[in-house]
Amino acid sequence: MFVENEEKPGKSVSGKILLALTGGLGLAITCVSIPFVSPAFRKICLPYVPATPAQITNVLSALHRASGLPKPPRNLVLDIGSGDGRIVLATAKEGYKSHGVELNRFLVYYSRLSAARCGLWNDVRFFRKNLWQFNISPYSHIVIFGVDCMMDDLEKKLKSEVTEHCTIVACRFPFPTLRPSDTIEAGVDSVWTYKINQAKS
Repeated sequence: MFVENEEKPGKSVSGKILLALTGGLGLAITCVSIPFVSPAFRKICLPYVPATPAQITNVLSALHRASGLPKPPRNLVLDIGSGDGRIVLATAKEGYKSHGVELNRFLVYYSRLSAARCGLWNDVRFFRKNLWQFNISPYSHIVIFGVDCMMDDLEKKLKSEVTEHCTIVACRFPFPTLRPSDTIEAGVDSVWTYKINQAKS
């Protein structure tokens, strides 16, 4: 006589729990990774690549040299595509009032948490906004770690929006037609400084 084996209740419950945990973990990974992967589907992609210590040092040096002062005046700095906020925090520590604009919500939350941990909450702000819809006209200094394919469109936005005497610091890639007023040659850590009043001349 054939008797069908009965499934043991313990195994059934543990199997369902394991399946639920696996599914939940997969969903969590998907939710977290979407903001990092989705830029690849946009026309212009600004990927998250953290600034190196050398790049941060060069950005600060470029801003100081552009200001002509050992310590900069307390002007507004904007980091475009601020990522994990390290440029914003570094400039704030040097006396700037610093803002960052970033589309990835997790990086914005992480940046705000870092600012609170460093005691810089009152000196920085992070906006979760699309760069191309963000007003950059209030800023005296703008920092951008760009990619080659976006520099032409960004140059047009800068020319149409920034005020005269605005300092622009570009890292990793220079602008296609703007002429830099200063350059820190350092290979992949090179920095180009531009003055918008030169760009309009």
